[in-house]
Amino acid sequence: MLEEFKKFAMRGNVVDLAVAVVIGAAFGAVVNSLVADIIMPAIGAVTGGFDFSNHFLPLSSKVTATALVDARKQGAVLAWGNFLTLIINFLIIAFALFLVVKAINSLKKPEMPPAAPAPSREEQLLAEIRDALKSR
Repeated sequence: MLEEFKKFAMRGNVVDLAVAVVIGAAFGAVVNSLVADIIMPAIGAVTGGFDFSNHFLPLSSKVTATALVDARKQGAVLAWGNFLTLIINFLIIAFALFLVVKAINSLKKPEMPPAAPAPSREEQLLAEIRDALKSR
């Protein structure tokens, strides 16, 4: 059983998947840092630091708080500002990821398509027969 597990673990697919997970986690950290440390501060400076995450609609008369965290403790709230903030963050992260992948793809050399195989002897003979029939 140990030998079977060793064969399974050392197969190419499992090792490739493990490497992909580790690289993906590291790449995710880079993208999150790009968004949180570079893009979001720039957007905050342009918008004057406006933040939607504390905007909500109370669904209960018991809710009197002005901060979302406190309002959630008091009762049901419709946290539309938090939802909007998460959508904006998603769009920014998706666009940043698009730019990073596009930059990485531009570094790759374009692959030349494989050359078409030479026609077989039968195809050459058929082409000669066709050309001979056309010339008549």
